[in-house]
Amino acid sequence: MSTYSDPPSRSFQLSMLLNDTRYRSYTFQFIALLLLVLAMAYLGMNLVQNLAAAGLNISYQFLGEPAGYDINQTLIPYTSQSSHWQASMVGVLNTLLVALLGCIMATIIGVIVGVLRLSNNWLVRQLMSIYVEIFRNVPVLIWILIIMAVFVAVLPQPRDFRGDTPEASMVLDAFAFTGRGFYAPAPVFGPGSGLVIAVFLASIAGIFALRNYAKKALYDRGELIPTFLPSLGLFFIPAILAYFILGRPIGLEYPELRGFNFQGGIFMRNSLIALWFALSIYTAAFIAENVRAGILAVSKGQTEAAASLGLRPNRIMNLVVLPQALRVIIPPLISQYLNLTKNSSLAIAVGYMDLTGTLGGITLNQTGRAIECVVLLMVFYLTISLLISAFMNVYNNAVKLKER
Repeated sequence: MSTYSDPPSRSFQLSMLLNDTRYRSYTFQFIALLLLVLAMAYLGMNLVQNLAAAGLNISYQFLGEPAGYDINQTLIPYTSQSSHWQASMVGVLNTLLVALLGCIMATIIGVIVGVLRLSNNWLVRQLMSIYVEIFRNVPVLIWILIIMAVFVAVLPQPRDFRGDTPEASMVLDAFAFTGRGFYAPAPVFGPGSGLVIAVFLASIAGIFALRNYAKKALYDRGELIPTFLPSLGLFFIPAILAYFILGRPIGLEYPELRGFNFQGGIFMRNSLIALWFALSIYTAAFIAENVRAGILAVSKGQTEAAASLGLRPNRIMNLVVLPQALRVIIPPLISQYLNLTKNSSLAIAVGYMDLTGTLGGITLNQTGRAIECVVLLMVFYLTISLLISAFMNVYNNAVKLKER
């Protein structure tokens, strides 16, 4: 009676790295990695030798020297006597500010336009199509310049708000829209304001918890729990009560016309607004197509089945269509966020001092340290792009369909 068994195991031999299919792929990958490392080392040594021959050396000591130039829009204290490093940090924060605001606004507009492109109303559908085609097919730099030119030409100057019969007036006596920029009330925080903010943040967390509980109740028990009015109450009532109980610790500083310009309040330069608005509406056109494609990727039978159960159209969209469409929407949405962040480097065209304008512009020209400045720029944009990708990939894994 014959028996079958595995062939006897052989001891490892070097020839198996090429002849054995279990090790061959690892061998080729290691060789490719080694060649890449050697090539990078050769290029690095060649760069160092050429710089030494030209009498140049890589040094970042210039970052500690006084910058010697002013920046028109800052989020942290800065003067012309601050260091180049502080100027770079101002540029980093300005870049992150416009990128964050742009991503939020572009997402809101893109989702709305993407849904309306599938509207049953012919006029609405065509208007959204025109918007998408116009903004997608014109370079974003053109839109930045157009919006900036409109702001400068159309909006009044601060002098137009002066006099007994001014040509322009503030909106609600609190907001001023001028050709130099936008002015809005600024919050003034007093003792106890931190507790009010904490209550407000706790209310936001409570809204998310309520919505998650309502969704779980709907999926598990079929119980429909209203969330709109409770969420509205959680958003306003606890913070308002804390505000008055603690003696109104948060006030407002309103902008006032003093001399040749407005003083006080929050000031946003027209360059920031133009860049933010242009990047948002440009990127939103691409996001709208991603949203439309994701919705169309959901089988029409899903919508018909939900409608046959008596669900209203808005609940069909929120509970059936969008959760399934997200797996198609999120991956290209990551690319649009990355594009918006990198397109913010066009800010110098309208005089907004982002990182490209500070470190990659004035600092580079003053110090002559082109290699060092460009390397820092590359490291920043690479880091922020990887962080955006990592965060969105985590979100993508959280919302993707769970299979049994």
